[in-house]
Amino acid sequence: MKISAEIGVITPDEVRENVVLTLGQSDAGVMEIPHSIAYCPLINSHDHLIGNWVPKAGDKRPYPNSHIWVEDMKNSFSFQERNKYWINDGSFRLHEPPALDLAKLGAYKSLFSGCGIVHDHAPLQTQDYYDAMPIKVPNNYRQCHSITLGNWWGGETPEEEMRQSAGKMPFIIHLGEGTDKITRVEFNELDKWNLLQPNTLMIHGIAFKDYEIMQIAMVKASICWCPTSNFFLIGETLKIDAALRCHANVVIGTDSTMSGATNLIGEFTLIREHFPHIPIRELYRMVTQNAVKALYLPPVYGSLNPENTQNLLLTDAIESDPFENLLALEPAHIKLLVVDGIPRYGESEYFELFDVKEGDYSFFRTGNKEKFVIGDPMEINESIDAALGYHKDFPYLPF
Repeated sequence: MKISAEIGVITPDEVRENVVLTLGQSDAGVMEIPHSIAYCPLINSHDHLIGNWVPKAGDKRPYPNSHIWVEDMKNSFSFQERNKYWINDGSFRLHEPPALDLAKLGAYKSLFSGCGIVHDHAPLQTQDYYDAMPIKVPNNYRQCHSITLGNWWGGETPEEEMRQSAGKMPFIIHLGEGTDKITRVEFNELDKWNLLQPNTLMIHGIAFKDYEIMQIAMVKASICWCPTSNFFLIGETLKIDAALRCHANVVIGTDSTMSGATNLIGEFTLIREHFPHIPIRELYRMVTQNAVKALYLPPVYGSLNPENTQNLLLTDAIESDPFENLLALEPAHIKLLVVDGIPRYGESEYFELFDVKEGDYSFFRTGNKEKFVIGDPMEINESIDAALGYHKDFPYLPF
């Protein structure tokens, strides 16, 4: 089929008008979709999918480092309430219910904000975990929780994890998430252990000094910026202007809702509030092309391909500028989200255009529009309600 959008954002640097998109096998007709903007789906480069409970946790803020918060949050209302549904026994066997349902709920958080990919920073799981997700959750990576706490949640030593990456996949690690001496020396430790490589993706970097950011840029490693979580927990964030000046590869992550934003669009909104000089076009680059580089994804996920549109985010045109339009994006404004040729979410009128099984999807209304979504997040919400004995509202779910 072919559809025509009023505006197509091919890359952050190329925008076309009246772009025709070919989805699957082409036919003679073109469906005109007025007042629409086409993008490639966004990429959330850092989340902890099982951690997307609300409200935020952290009664002793600001923390000198996040390692203190990791323990302190266990006494929070959110953590204790989540325990009524799932207790983390330390095994991190997330492919088993109810942990799997929580992780899927976290993936829906990204889906409903226009993401086609979300990276789940956790120990590697079995393949059925990734296959169960409503959008793409990469499993081609190696990781360590942090320099200070090590791989307490599972995995090898950071040196062995890097060795196993063989430079062909990202090595992901929390680093410099704080302002104290402990977090200020973590970058030096990383470098001393020969873990600063082109495939290193460092999460947060609040404690990074200007010359360390320059070193990261020279090595061509990547930094994941999670500003909402940083400001909430620590009160400061990455020196983003220094990172942009030296052309470091910066990507954006939400972290979990126990410290971060409601979704990726919430991160955009906070960045506009604190850093109004950064163009939204550059934020879009961070969540598309930069993320593809940092996560070692195929280039097809970093741009919109009109001739063979396997990945598509089609939205209402609320603003005339397609980048400013992202700031206004809500689940009701998403007309169609396609990832790897499979419709994941959108308006029900487009569902029949695809040769898929109706039983694999659920349907609901939001913003006075009929929507479809792959899987059944409403069933997950209902199972949580049953365990709690009352309704639990998650702000990233649109029903």
